[in-house]
Amino acid sequence: MDLSPGQQKAVFVLVVVVLAALGYWLILPKVTHSGGSAHAATSPTPPAAGSAPPQQAPAAPPVATASSAATGSVNIYSWLPFTEQDLAAAAAVTVKFGALYNTYSYTESAADYVGAMNGLITPQLAATLAGVYATPGVAQVRTSQKQVATGTAVIDSLRAFGPSSITFVVTGTQHLVTAKGTSNGSSQYAITVTGSGTSWQVNDIQLANVGQS
Repeated sequence: MDLSPGQQKAVFVLVVVVLAALGYWLILPKVTHSGGSAHAATSPTPPAAGSAPPQQAPAAPPVATASSAATGSVNIYSWLPFTEQDLAAAAAVTVKFGALYNTYSYTESAADYVGAMNGLITPQLAATLAGVYATPGVAQVRTSQKQVATGTAVIDSLRAFGPSSITFVVTGTQHLVTAKGTSNGSSQYAITVTGSGTSWQVNDIQLANVGQS
């Protein structure tokens, strides 16, 4: 049967459409399964036609965290005029002195009291403490009440530091036994040590709130 020109044209168009659909069906699975999955893991999706490619955001700089400091990536002692060992040595002297400062007995002389701190305090501070201990009014009360005191000390914070000095805020406690009974008290002090490395001595002690607003 002969087809008219219009029918021949319609059949040709239909054949072209069918062949195109068949080719798409045959080719697309190969692209998707053979190359698509591999590229999906390594290549970004191409931008839509006519749209500008997305701009990649600059990488953020690394941020120092507590965990990174703990693992040693940040060494705060590189910013300070002393090492960790230096600070530990200064703190040990401070705590020992703070305990001895509030430890005494009515049977002790000023020389005995200060002698217990030998090596922990400067000669200037030793002279000052001996003078206070031997003050007539203070000594008389200590003897008449038969006072025996035992002290302890704990560092609360670091207030100030310089190339050769560190000031700690320290809470000193005292257990006092007298002829009239026992009592417990505490005070906060600012204790300054001077020196370097692992060699430190206390050269000043005062109440922590003195000079503070």
